[in-house]
Amino acid sequence: MKKNISLLILSIVFTSFSLAQSQEIELWPSGVPNALENTNYNEITDTKLDRVSHVKNPTLTVFIPEKPNGTSMVICPGGGYAYLAINKEGYKVAEWLNTLGITAFVLKYRLPNDSIMQDKSIGPLQDAQESIRYIRRQAEKWHLNTNKIGVIGFSAGGHLASTSSTHYDDLVYRPIDSTSAKPNFSILVYPVISMDEKIAHKGSRNRLLGINPSSELVDKFSNEKQVDSLTPCAFLVHATNDNGVPVENTLAYYLALKNSKISAELHIYQDGKHGFGLGNTGTSQNWTKHCEAWLRVNNYIN
Repeated sequence: MKKNISLLILSIVFTSFSLAQSQEIELWPSGVPNALENTNYNEITDTKLDRVSHVKNPTLTVFIPEKPNGTSMVICPGGGYAYLAINKEGYKVAEWLNTLGITAFVLKYRLPNDSIMQDKSIGPLQDAQESIRYIRRQAEKWHLNTNKIGVIGFSAGGHLASTSSTHYDDLVYRPIDSTSAKPNFSILVYPVISMDEKIAHKGSRNRLLGINPSSELVDKFSNEKQVDSLTPCAFLVHATNDNGVPVENTLAYYLALKNSKISAELHIYQDGKHGFGLGNTGTSQNWTKHCEAWLRVNNYIN
């Protein structure tokens, strides 16, 4: 019992120390695009569950490794487009990436909501596009390689990451310059990919597109249908026994990449279920090791 309490205290101290070493950056200092004023809609932080919801002022929290290697990544936490698992699939992921020499940016993105957005289907994508543009613009400041900017997403954050990988040229807001919003690579972990009702995560689909979306909107945000020869390479992770987001999402994206002759690596684990984050007791606990090997082979880490 005493040992467990000590470990818990150490975990809290470590997380607090890590956050103290990070810097939170306002993503839209000149005003959030596509926004509707709503004074009754305020951000909610659930410290017990490590969740954030009702985000209307997006931020990037940067974690700088001791020995940066020039590679950077935008982290998109999951949460079914209802909340963000900001610690488990955000800050902890940043700490892991730092151990690989990767400069990590945790994206606290807006969750689609008609009460604060003119068009909720593009709100998260606006934040993802601007986060990549921001990193490219500030690459010299952070000592980053503009050709080694990746995106990693979990669950619904995986949908956002794959959307940023396939819709990077969509004009969803008016950027201040011509800086590209295209990531150079993506890592998708038990991602929502498709809006096809046969395999879609219902909650993510309903929150992003509404209850009865048009077939055109469904196709647009079914990212397996948006892959082409210019889509970034990808590392894909899922568990066969995922009862939250069907594994067919990842399989569909992988096959689309393969058919477009885009480099991709796929890991489907026997056990892991949904939301395993950086690992659990199932076979999926090894995915970070496999990912590290993929990053090294592709020259994103030394």
